[in-house]
Amino acid sequence: MRRIALVFTVALVAVGHATAATAPTKGVVLVTTNLALENGSAAGTGMVLTSSGEVLTNNHVIRGATTIKVIVPATHKTYTAKVLGYDISDDVALLKLNGASKLATVTKGNSARLRIGQASTAVGNANGGGKLVITKGTVTGLNQSIQIRDDTGEVSTLRSLIQTSAHLVPGDSGGPLLDSLGRVIGMDAAGSAAASASDTAPGYAIPINLALGLVKQIEQARASASVHIGDTAFIGLQVQTASTSGVSVGSIVPGSPAEKAGLEQGDLITSLDGTPVTSFVDVRTFLFAKHPGDSVTLAYTDVLGNQTQATIVLVSGPPQ
Repeated sequence: MRRIALVFTVALVAVGHATAATAPTKGVVLVTTNLALENGSAAGTGMVLTSSGEVLTNNHVIRGATTIKVIVPATHKTYTAKVLGYDISDDVALLKLNGASKLATVTKGNSARLRIGQASTAVGNANGGGKLVITKGTVTGLNQSIQIRDDTGEVSTLRSLIQTSAHLVPGDSGGPLLDSLGRVIGMDAAGSAAASASDTAPGYAIPINLALGLVKQIEQARASASVHIGDTAFIGLQVQTASTSGVSVGSIVPGSPAEKAGLEQGDLITSLDGTPVTSFVDVRTFLFAKHPGDSVTLAYTDVLGNQTQATIVLVSGPPQ
């Protein structure tokens, strides 16, 4: 299961205790992924937005997924899912369940009307346990910013968040934060690294208005610098080290474009389509704007010191 550690300076607040899930679980689903390239798996939560199977979740829940499965607890049905689009910086992803129909959906609220002190209830696949758990609390902050560190060690900032005293743990990500009437006011996104051992750490949720704005952009297939639409472009290599000279190739995925182009471990990639690359983020940013089927000219220095180029055709790979 993917875990997120937080770095933040806000004060800790008291929270409620988790109870067995009941009515607030309408439209809430379990999300599980296979991370074949990382030899792992991840578990999280999602919210059904349409009866035909559009599901909202966090990007970090499906990041790196080679396959995605979604379970509807109310019916015990399991669906495979594809990624319609995602936003890394705002941690939002939209999925489409294959063959789904007549699904129960969540009830959407209005996060613009939130007030500190009002009731908030979180629902999620706590610790990837395969069942929905409800946690009650209150809204303790608005427009909050936190730094998060993912399991690759990369640190980023999430902004405009709702802070809640509802106790969030790994696996709750992507689940709803509800108001007193059961309407979704946010999407659970992060809890403290200390939350698994203590009920005194705050949780954070993405305002539902922000998330649904990104959903609309994805549905309209409007790509941007932060929003990727459709399948993710894939070269088929992992970056080992980076320097001002370029990025060193670690491992090569068998059968990938990188292998077919003759790249090997230890080769130093210096540019992509003429754009210099000096970090993993440079490579990721370049690929974010590409799609499967695009051609890319890759310049590199091989392990013998020879400078060469290769033109490769990108294929579909795991979402970023």
